[in-house]
Amino acid sequence: QVQLVEFGGGLVQAGGSLRLSCAASGRTFQTLRMGWFRQAPGKEREFVAWISRTGISTDYAMSVKGRFTISRDNAQGTMYLQMNTLKPEDTAVYFCAARTSVGVSYTESEYDYWGQGTQVTVSS
Repeated sequence: QVQLVEFGGGLVQAGGSLRLSCAASGRTFQTLRMGWFRQAPGKEREFVAWISRTGISTDYAMSVKGRFTISRDNAQGTMYLQMNTLKPEDTAVYFCAARTSVGVSYTESEYDYWGQGTQVTVSS
């Protein structure tokens, strides 16, 4: 079993930055592929970013590429999402997720564990 807890959400003005953290426990962190998803009001949950076990490989949704950076610290058991140049359309609840299967995944059903989410609100 894996427990995931997100930190760092909040209210920020458009153009600003936030850094989200996801702390994992219950399983050796470096065995997990990790991802960030988000869900805006009235919308489906969508993929944001993915990172491999070592952190060498990453991938992003087109809507955040160039603005968001995913990273991880295996020694600390923590994953991060640095969000820059935030836009009002980035407003959502952000979730971290973990999967044990091999490879990248953009689909929430392929992730085994989820955090409770943290709210990010970007004002215009």
